[in-house]
Amino acid sequence: MDRFGKVWLVDFEFRAAPGERPEPVCLVAHELRSGRRLAIWEDELHRRKAPPYDVGPDSLFVAYYSSAELGCHLALDWPLPTNVLDLFVEFRNLTNGRDVPCGHTLLAALAWFGLDAMAAAEKEEMRALALRGGPWTANERTALLAYCEADVVALQQLLRVMEPNLDLPRALLRGRFMKAAARIEDIGVPIDLDALARLRRNWSTIKERIVQRVDADYGIYDGQSFRADKFAKYLAAQGIPWCRLPSGALALDDDTFKDQARAYPILAALRELRIALSQLRLEDLAVGADGRNRCLLSAFRARTGRNQPSNAKFIFGPGVWIRSLIQPKAGTGIAYLDWSQQEFGIAAALSQDPNMIAAYRADDPYAAFARLAGAMPPTGTKDEYSEVRNRFKAVVLAVQYSMGAESLAVRIGQPVSDARELLRLHRETFRTFWKWSDAVVDYALLHSRLFTTFGWTLQIGERVNPRMLRNFLMQANGAEMLRLACCLATEREVKVVAPVHDALLVEAPLDALDATVATTRQCMREASEVVLAGFPLRSDTKVVRYPDRYQDPRGVKMWETVWATLSST
Repeated sequence: MDRFGKVWLVDFEFRAAPGERPEPVCLVAHELRSGRRLAIWEDELHRRKAPPYDVGPDSLFVAYYSSAELGCHLALDWPLPTNVLDLFVEFRNLTNGRDVPCGHTLLAALAWFGLDAMAAAEKEEMRALALRGGPWTANERTALLAYCEADVVALQQLLRVMEPNLDLPRALLRGRFMKAAARIEDIGVPIDLDALARLRRNWSTIKERIVQRVDADYGIYDGQSFRADKFAKYLAAQGIPWCRLPSGALALDDDTFKDQARAYPILAALRELRIALSQLRLEDLAVGADGRNRCLLSAFRARTGRNQPSNAKFIFGPGVWIRSLIQPKAGTGIAYLDWSQQEFGIAAALSQDPNMIAAYRADDPYAAFARLAGAMPPTGTKDEYSEVRNRFKAVVLAVQYSMGAESLAVRIGQPVSDARELLRLHRETFRTFWKWSDAVVDYALLHSRLFTTFGWTLQIGERVNPRMLRNFLMQANGAEMLRLACCLATEREVKVVAPVHDALLVEAPLDALDATVATTRQCMREASEVVLAGFPLRSDTKVVRYPDRYQDPRGVKMWETVWATLSST
């Protein structure tokens, strides 16, 4: 870190109601080189037009889960630091895949390194005091500043023990994403407040009628109770195969329903109904008074480095039908841009399999795979051979999800022998990919780690799933790509309102929407080329202009059913 003239360790205390921007309460900052210390209360913070510390290229901003501190910068209308080092992210990277009994809080990181820390109960008490809001007594102000000071002292201790092993260039890239995350969290996703309010008022009273409307096509429910015996009869009548548990009972977990709804779209509304009855808590959806859904993106929380925002608070967390609440404000539009067959393209680029590269660059990778495997004639189109194309799509996805022949057979509704043949064709067609995939597993087991282009690392323990190892580099490099695209887009003043797995949701005035889409597409292309050493991935775009609302095709039937029920109330 000698390249930086100043190293500022920073911590804010703030309060924030669900869906609202943070309201800073106090700030403590220490400068590592000079020993200078700052402690500032909220009234002075709001009078300042700029941070009380240097945020230029010669300075390093250090925090723990920095998007919170950066969110306070944005709430105060302060510029963001040029260079950000986030010790939460670096601790996650250091311990990813390891057993971390205490989690990844600041206290947990201190405990990991054997450093002293404030008692957890005291920390929780002080955090609750900040969240309570003012007015505060003189003693409470003193206590909050002392608590904030203690976190900065702890941060300094943590930096001292972590610094020798920091890969600083890549750590700064991860910190760069935390700046993008703060901007995204600050903007939030536009929500139809009137529709949400109506749903919240009526949800408890209309659920049974919604069940009746949806279940009319299935005949599975008794009241609001799902009947497994009736479901088994429905599956038999429809000829839909289904996974069973060792006990012989149907597997009724949501992952199974999700996979089956992909293979059999007729089941989509049933899955949405189950989610709505068991998981949907409309009051928990974090929407501010300005009609914006804001919550922590929970960056780097997943093993692959992907975001893991709260399913209850984030609009993209519950069932897909609830996403129809997303509606651009008057005079604006939104666009959903996602990479086309992202993981297939990443696998092609990383493995340098010539057949896989050719398939990705074709008009349709799945039809191209079928042609290469001899299942479709060279001139055959995906429309002429849709059934064949869909089977080959299923096997590509099965490989990406590390499925075996039994699971693939259920997905395609064919005998296990047919699934095994499809998997064999995948291995025969993409031999270079499979040689590379085998080498990835060998490397992981030999070196006890895997890492992405930008150094996101998975530590390999004694208990390891080889299927997970095969998939890690596609998933984790996909996460790197998304983070870099968010950085590029937000730095070019695109209003990114949400990252969603392999997609960006952006917003712009109607007269600037086409230009915003073009800029975002370019950012996504550049990100793929950087992560994949010059190999560009395509992206698809769905544009929604006010007064239309965003809709996921999988949730349209459920949304229409809910709204028809509301209209008759």
